Amino acid sequence: MSLSFSGQVALVTGGAAGIGRATALAFANEGLKVVVSDVDVAGGEGTVELIRAAGGQATFVRCDVTRDAEVKALMDASVAAYGRLDYAFNNAGIEIEKGKLAEGTEAEFDALMGVNVKGVWLCMKYQIPLLLAQGGGAIVNTASVAGLGAAPKMSIYSASKHAVIGLTKSAAVEYAKKKIRVNAVCPAVIDTDMFRRAHEADPKKAEFAAAMHPVGRIGKVEEIATAVLYLCCDGAAFTTGHALAVDGGATAI
Repeated sequence: MSLSFSGQVALVTGGAAGIGRATALAFANEGLKVVVSDVDVAGGEGTVELIRAAGGQATFVRCDVTRDAEVKALMDASVAAYGRLDYAFNNAGIEIEKGKLAEGTEAEFDALMGVNVKGVWLCMKYQIPLLLAQGGGAIVNTASVAGLGAAPKMSIYSASKHAVIGLTKSAAVEYAKKKIRVNAVCPAVIDTDMFRRAHEADPKKAEFAAAMHPVGRIGKVEEIATAVLYLCCDGAAFTTGHALAVDGGATAI
């Protein structure tokens, strides 16, 4: 299905691999120019190479989303490269917890909140003025099904994703009349390098991850990319402030 986009330029953070790479490729396949950002330079440049090899236009900008100056520089570089910004997918995130809430460390808390929450806030802080200046646009933030409920042994991560949804809904209301739509996508377990690394040593964990979804499998990165593009496209013009679960039915139980 071909989607309709009135804008021309999309930005993807966390674009070096997984969901970010799949979404950057999907934007490019729809004819958009894509700015790919990540702290992983080799991976980000690899995403750009894939887009260019398919005939698309893309550029890579390294950015640590926890640093104000780097995020501002990313937005400036996006405009310098393509003259505007129409869509942003704030996808950069980390997942590092290994135990229950009382077993967490201050370093884990600061790292998770820094990337997952502060990073989304900083990106929107500098994206929104660009969208206001040109009369509108769309932003999608990566949350998680862990932001829609409880996530045992991932309490800080869950809190960070609840915060992303809070930022998303608040921004959506604040800028709704300015034609800026802000939504979140909430994946369940998705087949990414992160998932494979976490479960390759214990096949039983992978089996459990598949079983937690009523459809009987984990998700594909392309399925999240499709959801992100829908939330950005012109056909979703009446959708804002929404946290879209793409979870194989996990939150329906």
